[in-house]
Amino acid sequence: MNTPTGGNEFLHELKIEVRKELTLAESSRPQEARDLPIIDWLFDPVDAEHGEVGLRGLIDAIEALENGFIPNSHIEDGHP
Repeated sequence: MNTPTGGNEFLHELKIEVRKELTLAESSRPQEARDLPIIDWLFDPVDAEHGEVGLRGLIDAIEALENGFIPNSHIEDGHP
């Protein structure tokens, strides 16, 4: 893996941190918690799954920015 320099260094570090969070979220095994009685849940499995989806989306957004995507770059003169 190449380590980016310049403006992408922040994005690279952010992606590393988000991947760490995703690893923690995945290790919580929400699908297994769903099989337990609700009283034994340490977290809501559905919330955990939503969190994983959000983290994956954040990684995708970071990668898009690293690859030069500029949000709203298709808008000219303030009109979509």
